[in-house]
Amino acid sequence: MTPFHHPLTALIPHDTDEDRPAPRFHLELHGAGPVGRAIVRLLVDVDCTVRWIDARCDNTELSFNAPESAPPGLPVRIQHLLTDDAVAEVAKAPPGACHLVLTHRHAVDLPIVQAILARGDFAFLGMLGSQTKRARFIEQIGGQLRGLGTHDAAVQATLERLVCPIGLPGIVGKAPAVIAIAAVAQLLQGRR
Repeated sequence: MTPFHHPLTALIPHDTDEDRPAPRFHLELHGAGPVGRAIVRLLVDVDCTVRWIDARCDNTELSFNAPESAPPGLPVRIQHLLTDDAVAEVAKAPPGACHLVLTHRHAVDLPIVQAILARGDFAFLGMLGSQTKRARFIEQIGGQLRGLGTHDAAVQATLERLVCPIGLPGIVGKAPAVIAIAAVAQLLQGRR
């Protein structure tokens, strides 16, 4: 069984234009680690579109012959993208997209989050991490914005849009599946 096989996939037709309602949201998902994979598994049967951006081309669980190929079992509305420049992909997101940043390193997360905040036209920006990571990012990004002459009120308003840790409050656990459930629930809660 592949990590993306869903037992009912063969019984439920995916992605026929006439049967599929308008997407609830579009997600730009940065990261293909355990939490990213768990989120994608949950989104297989949710009415949404996803660009799953993976900068870790050495991940053996996700390696496949051609970069344009998707892991087996994904509906076409979930696009898996291998890239050497995840930050450049931020500019390709549609306005009003939701963004989840959960890469394998803080140093990779920071420029992606900066690019999303600089765009400003997103519906949601969540990042995997702790309150400590959030505070560190707020300090770094806030300092950079202030250094560019951005007014303190504008800096504060921008930084308040970063949600970290991700997930609905009250759903507690560190297992990738639990974090994924809490994060997807948070996305669904905001998309009524």
